[in-house]
Amino acid sequence: MSNEDRELIAHLLRRSGFSANHSDINSALKVGYEKTVENLLDPTTNEGTYEDLLDRFHSEHCDEESPRWSAVKWVFRMINTKNPLEEKITLMWHGVFATGWAKVTNGPMMTGQYEMLREHGLGNFRTLLQKLSRDPAMLYWLDQQTNHADAVNENYGRELLELFSMGRGNYTEDDVRSCARAFSGWTITHVLPRYPTGYWPSEFVYNSDDH
Repeated sequence: MSNEDRELIAHLLRRSGFSANHSDINSALKVGYEKTVENLLDPTTNEGTYEDLLDRFHSEHCDEESPRWSAVKWVFRMINTKNPLEEKITLMWHGVFATGWAKVTNGPMMTGQYEMLREHGLGNFRTLLQKLSRDPAMLYWLDQQTNHADAVNENYGRELLELFSMGRGNYTEDDVRSCARAFSGWTITHVLPRYPTGYWPSEFVYNSDDH
């Protein structure tokens, strides 16, 4: 392989992931540029060992009620992943569909959202938005549990149109109201109180009586 090939492969791996060492570059050179792109877009490596490694070697970070738990688990995965594009896309979507511990206060709910973004982040955008609209962390973050048929909360509907899909200037206030109304009854379990009952993870539920 020429130096140009090595530089091209190295650039691809750096941009599609978080870094690239000599071993990564040499492995990609052996299969070629096109196959490397295919592997990045359609990863087949099983990455189900991260939690076990954290539990075994970093048990101080494995308390689900700790605000560090979901973040540490994900960062550990990003560092050690064999599917870097999958994790980088997950991080990108998390920046777009921003939620956080400050309000959600539940590690399993945040981790569940990361897993949803990881599973659908490279797929169909319509499907991704449908999954997002059923994600407990997002629904709680944008107060969807307070969106009722007789008292509509426009927070999620507005964010969906303005920030997540259409963009400013491409929808009307009537669209916002209609969108929010359409999502009434889309809620979560274990809404209140968050304390003192503990950090129970919520699940999506559709309440037809509140739609």
